[in-house]
Amino acid sequence: MSKWDSSATQRRRFLMGGAAVGAGALLTACTGSGSGESDGANQLVGQQQGDNSQPGKTVTIGLSIPSDDHGWMGAIGENATAQAESFEDVKLEATEGTNDVNRQISQVKTLINKKVDVLAILPFNGESLTQVAEQAMRANIPVVNIDRVFASKLAYRTWIGGDNYGMGVNAANFIADRLEQQGVENPVIVEIAGIDNLELTRERSRGFAEALKSRGLSVTMSQSAEFTPQSGRQVMGNVLQARNNIDAVWNHDDNQGVGVLAAIEQANRGDEFFMVGGAGSKVMMEHIKAGDGPMAATVSYPPTMSASAVNMARLIAQQRSVSGLVESAVPSEITLHSATVTKDNVDEYLKTAF
Repeated sequence: MSKWDSSATQRRRFLMGGAAVGAGALLTACTGSGSGESDGANQLVGQQQGDNSQPGKTVTIGLSIPSDDHGWMGAIGENATAQAESFEDVKLEATEGTNDVNRQISQVKTLINKKVDVLAILPFNGESLTQVAEQAMRANIPVVNIDRVFASKLAYRTWIGGDNYGMGVNAANFIADRLEQQGVENPVIVEIAGIDNLELTRERSRGFAEALKSRGLSVTMSQSAEFTPQSGRQVMGNVLQARNNIDAVWNHDDNQGVGVLAAIEQANRGDEFFMVGGAGSKVMMEHIKAGDGPMAATVSYPPTMSASAVNMARLIAQQRSVSGLVESAVPSEITLHSATVTKDNVDEYLKTAF
């Protein structure tokens, strides 16, 4: 099982010459990296159904997440807020998003001192926030750990997050199926990974490599970017210069995929191969739906997990169970499925895109 962890990342500057103006315009137009550019919480958040939708005792949920410097993270904050507002029995105490570990620790301590009923925390760095999360648990404040896992299970009551290994598996299976349909032998498969020192990146790559191996295939070339459009464009530009022939590309992250597509467009090589994305952005799903370039699919990493975390936090604080489960308590771990989004089902998943 894979969970996110993170460390401070030095962002590369995006330096462009006059020949790259068209690609730069694409980056500017298509990148949604923060709540200011978002269309709001996705269409499924806030629609309450079933027994758990009935009001219970009023509870206060403390929310702490990183800053919305990525479209996915912006959606995380919006979805959590919208879900909390949909309940008449929930009060949300949300801190300002930050990528400063010490500041996030201080914010969580403030929430503990306010004696909130339950905490929902997506830590910027799981290991660094472990101690303060354990402090909350010792104070009888249950913690719902969102995605980037704490270093100890003593730090959380429930973990909920995405399936990074499954993303790699599903991307590999789609690519293998498409290449088989095309009758391509000895294909050149390129992987544009995320930040290479993160566990989530290693898990995605491991799932990709192992699933390809099970189909008699392998990764020809793997390069790491930094989850940004700028780094995606730079890395893909280098790949295109190094490889005259490419059959398929898996890009781990749709945010950096904006830059990857810009590099492909600039090189005028969009009709030579197909590409699979990762995470499930609205921009990439719209490309898939339109069929206007190499984007053939993306594998999801749902930002709705924060809304589900609010649901779980509410139920834990109210000592209620999850509808549909026989057990009388909320599960200790919930791994969300990574769906393969194609032209055939894209309309279904646009509802949860960021």
